[in-house]
Amino acid sequence: MAARPPTSTASSAYDGAELLPLALGCLVIATLGALLPAGWAAGARTATALRTE
Repeated sequence: MAARPPTSTASSAYDGAELLPLALGCLVIATLGALLPAGWAAGARTATALRTE
């Protein structure tokens, strides 16, 4: 039996007013997830930062 394609997508489940805060929240989380370790590595000594990788 052939698989059927999904009948709903994100754009049909959410309208623009709900997708925008969700997308912005994802960007904030991704940015913090990248900047927090980078900030720690910038302040740490080189040997310590390399040892923890």
